[in-house]
Amino acid sequence: MMKKNFIKTFLLLLFSFATIGVFGQVKRLNDPSIVAHNKRMVFESWGDFRPYPKYTLGVQTNFAYATVWGWLAPARNRDYKDGADIRPLKPTGLEVQRLVELEFQRAEAEKIKVQVDTLYTRNVQDLAHWTSATVAADPLWLFYYKTMLKPLNDFAENPQNYMQWQLKNDKIYQNMLANGGIAHLEKELALLKDKYKNSRTMDMPRGKRFLMYHETLIGWRNFKNQLRAFDQKNNLFLDYKKLLTISKTELGTDWNSVDLQIAQKIMIEYHNKF
Repeated sequence: MMKKNFIKTFLLLLFSFATIGVFGQVKRLNDPSIVAHNKRMVFESWGDFRPYPKYTLGVQTNFAYATVWGWLAPARNRDYKDGADIRPLKPTGLEVQRLVELEFQRAEAEKIKVQVDTLYTRNVQDLAHWTSATVAADPLWLFYYKTMLKPLNDFAENPQNYMQWQLKNDKIYQNMLANGGIAHLEKELALLKDKYKNSRTMDMPRGKRFLMYHETLIGWRNFKNQLRAFDQKNNLFLDYKKLLTISKTELGTDWNSVDLQIAQKIMIEYHNKF
């Protein structure tokens, strides 16, 4: 019994190995005509039209050649064999032309990309120069105009007393209020405040923005000069008015006393004569 089982097992293993050997083999096809056709389709050569013709006494005796390329072959086969070199990968082939054109297109695409990137970068820079969102970070603003225009920014929007107008005292303020000096300065201040606000909040080219800064700065300096001039003139006017009042008072007292003395003298001198 054991001997029969061993024989069955041995036969089964032998059959398995034989099956693996049969089905495991890969037959490699090496047809010269197919290889020649593959060469014709790439870059090696145009030709090698297999199978080759054989002639016996001038008569074509290779039936395979006659049916593929010869007189028994379809007309399109003979046109293909006798026609122009149509290898797509030859030096001037269609595929080579496509690859060259593709390379040109890639180079052109790189140039366009560089131009687009440059335009994008320039647009971002222009946007940074145009928009009012980045004005606070501009170096020229930070290092110069911010400091120079700070007094204007800190000046009261609608001053209502001499301290807000930065005058010496309330008498000067009241006198300027009466003679129209305050009204004139209010108009100048409103224009400067409006120009300063527009230069900080409106979108405009960087150069134009700094021109507005500079115009505002010049206007602020002129405003300060006018304010100081009004202050000094009104202060001088009040001083003269005070001196004039004092002079009139003292002069009036002297004249009254002189007249009284003259009258008394005349009365004493002539009171017995009339």
